[in-house]
Amino acid sequence: MQLFTSQSIGQRQSVVVTAQLQQAIQLLQMGNTDLASFIESQAEENPFLDLGARAAQPKGASTARDLTLPSQLRSGEDDWDKLGQLAADPGPSLYAHAAAEVARLGLSPRDSMMAEAFLDALEPSGWLGQSLSAIADRLMVDESEVEALLHRLQQVEPAGLFARNLAECLRLQARDQGLLTPAFSALLNNLPMLAQADLRGLCRVCNVAMDDLKAMLRQLRSFNPKPGATFDGAPMPQRAPDLLVTRGADGWRVDLNRSTLPTVVVREGEARRLALRRIEANAYVSERLSVARWLSRAVEHRNQTTLKVGAEVVRRQTEFLEHGPSRLRPMVLREVAEAIGVHESTVSRVCSGILIATPQGTFPLKSFFSAALASRDGDGGEAGSAAAIRHRIQKLIAAENPEEPLSDDIIARIIGQEDGIQLARRTVAKYRDQLRIASSVDRRRRALMTKA
Repeated sequence: MQLFTSQSIGQRQSVVVTAQLQQAIQLLQMGNTDLASFIESQAEENPFLDLGARAAQPKGASTARDLTLPSQLRSGEDDWDKLGQLAADPGPSLYAHAAAEVARLGLSPRDSMMAEAFLDALEPSGWLGQSLSAIADRLMVDESEVEALLHRLQQVEPAGLFARNLAECLRLQARDQGLLTPAFSALLNNLPMLAQADLRGLCRVCNVAMDDLKAMLRQLRSFNPKPGATFDGAPMPQRAPDLLVTRGADGWRVDLNRSTLPTVVVREGEARRLALRRIEANAYVSERLSVARWLSRAVEHRNQTTLKVGAEVVRRQTEFLEHGPSRLRPMVLREVAEAIGVHESTVSRVCSGILIATPQGTFPLKSFFSAALASRDGDGGEAGSAAAIRHRIQKLIAAENPEEPLSDDIIARIIGQEDGIQLARRTVAKYRDQLRIASSVDRRRRALMTKA
């Protein structure tokens, strides 16, 4: 066998993902807020780049002929940031409140130091997140000493703080309200029976009549199982939408939210002045200026693509805008991509980070994409979207008789008869789980407890 080397010449095409292409892909996935942060970070490194306060209108988006729907930028008078100024004062945090309550107990310096470990162990629910043995090991003291301090800490307001479990939390509140009778204590000792709606069994273990048990249950429902949840409850700041949908005289209008839309300002004059004064800086000026110009074009392309995708989505979902989630049409990424002449992955990236404000509410753009479900007859009948079916299931369960909840089989039958959509029981169960709705058995049990 002979071994020899040879050379051959061939041509092939391949896509090279350059750094600029990677940045362009990242820009498509950014909302207005993230885009502003990115441009600001780039401006810190580039003396010829600046973040403008307002966005210029993208080329090609000024007339209805360029997009499927009429599209133009808003004037920007409505500033979404003003909404944040209307938020109420959230008040002290759970830790700050509990620390202030502990300070009022008049503890000794040693106990005050030990109480810091309990404060650190508080969970957002107000319960202790560590066992007494773990806290004792951390403080290097006997567990009996830690337990004695716990009883004192459990006297703070609101009642139920520093509880170790649900039963203890409810017991502290019952004691605070003077309701901790032997019968009530027996009820708290048998909470699993309560979860199973075994009312007759509870009457036996509590040694009370059914009417007395129902009165105890009404008192129990007035308690707060998570007393710490009332603190740290400051709402997360709502991010302003990136696209705005309104009805105009000539149809639905899709606008970029100008009040949050950043723009790239290329400082051409500064670059020319620097190049004239220092000839040796021409290479640096040329490179930085080229980067700034590219970023300006990339942001403009991102805005145009976002506007086109949003306009096509709105064009296909006009029934949703007029009638609500029950009229959401099936739609997949490929359909939108083919309509506006881009790759399917481009639509996917745009939808991943964009919020759109509609008359029905503010939603992630990706929530408008939903698979189609086959109609019962299979021919001619319009298929329903999975999102619309989930909304239908939610409405059926909300309108049901709590004492006779609809099973998954019955829900599938109703949707088949009234909407002509063929659903299996397991499909209804899957959508119900996605909506975080309990089964019919659990809903019936909950109704019995509420009625009691």
